[in-house]
Amino acid sequence: MAPMADAPPPAAGTPDASLREYLSTNSDIVTRITKPVRIDDVGALSAQSDQPIVFENIVEKPGFRLCDILVKNRRSQARALGVSEDDYLRTLAFRLRQPPRGFRNVRSGPVKEVIRTGSDVDWRVLPIPRHKDADQAPYVTAMNIIRDPETGFYNSCHAGTYAVDARRGLISFVTPHSHIIMNKYRAMGKDKMPIAFVFGIPPAYEIMANFSGLHMDMWGEMEMVGTIMNRDVDMVPCETIDLTVPAQAEIVVEGYVNLGQKFEVGEVTSPSMYHLPHREFVPDVEITAMTMRGDRPIYRNHQTCPDTDHQPLPRLCHEAVLYNRLTEIGCQVKDIRFPTWGGALSCILQFDYPREGFVNDALMTAMGAPWLNTKMVVAISPDTDINNAADVYHAMASRVDPSRDVFIVPHTRGSPYDPAAKPIAGLEPFRTVGKIGIDATRKARHDLHDFDRAWPINWGKVRLEDFL
Repeated sequence: MAPMADAPPPAAGTPDASLREYLSTNSDIVTRITKPVRIDDVGALSAQSDQPIVFENIVEKPGFRLCDILVKNRRSQARALGVSEDDYLRTLAFRLRQPPRGFRNVRSGPVKEVIRTGSDVDWRVLPIPRHKDADQAPYVTAMNIIRDPETGFYNSCHAGTYAVDARRGLISFVTPHSHIIMNKYRAMGKDKMPIAFVFGIPPAYEIMANFSGLHMDMWGEMEMVGTIMNRDVDMVPCETIDLTVPAQAEIVVEGYVNLGQKFEVGEVTSPSMYHLPHREFVPDVEITAMTMRGDRPIYRNHQTCPDTDHQPLPRLCHEAVLYNRLTEIGCQVKDIRFPTWGGALSCILQFDYPREGFVNDALMTAMGAPWLNTKMVVAISPDTDINNAADVYHAMASRVDPSRDVFIVPHTRGSPYDPAAKPIAGLEPFRTVGKIGIDATRKARHDLHDFDRAWPINWGKVRLEDFL
């Protein structure tokens, strides 16, 4: 049973400062592909991996390496923070409640070993894959950095960008804070906004980059990276724009988002694994510089389908926020998960509770979260294997009385990525949808021994493969 969230987690190791150090330190969970791989095969191969994967020999891009699948499961998420799997969620939840550590400005770093500006820039030299057949151009999924012009705080996210030309991209911002910042630039009479695309940083950066919640009046995501990594983060100035970027990054692409005209793109790959929205109108990006490491820099890809980092990454901080909120109401939280197999629309809450009433409160807390990905929320007990979809389904089938343990809330905000949600006419891609809460825990209203599972003798102690 997990301790209360107001008890500090155990001391942890300090994560590596660079991605290549991280991959070396965690080599036991990294798959390295040394055989030649064509760029069009990278996505299909990456998506078959459940652990970090590095392609060392890309046929069309011999000067680069490519990595993916850094945070798909709890094991690799825990490695990102330098903690055990059991301590991961509690540690992230604790660190997100700490003040921002900020970052340290330095003059230069490894990402400045190669500098290209002006006509020398062509970001299509990078190993940017197409993620699906319907992609109209290679699709960039890197972490990007913009800055609030009023507060100076750095905001980051992963805005998918089509690399449509040597120095041009079409970028899709989906986070509300990105739009707030762009509107601030417009209100100041600016027609463009500086942006930096950052490839190849330790995965803790990416976890923090996807934070969603009230924070813009106190800090930006980059100010909190050092907090969740428990180490100083070095930042270097860009070459052509007024931003700083991680000094230990593998590749940085600099540019400006043009804040005027928008352009149509279609068949977006949503985290729910559908082509939604079918079209959107997005601004373009003017690329002005590219800097990188000199020794075979590592391009960080985020394959968007089927179930990859694309599903859990934007929701890892959500899990930590829900951990804090459920602990505040008195639940003894073991884990919280937005599973990759839940279409980025489902959340599983795993906890114990002292008496009746807590489960529905916990379900309503999650269903009422500010995000649009809690359409289905399932509560399970600690004896259900949260990593096993079959075990969760078994709990839903055998521990739920639909007349008492399921409730539905109609007509709430829906995800634009949910094909079951109803489009709002004239306000596309916004939708409405109902939400469902399911109590699949052991029931206090019954004899608790009714829910004890039957297992063979020595189950989990002997393995079939040892006898083959």
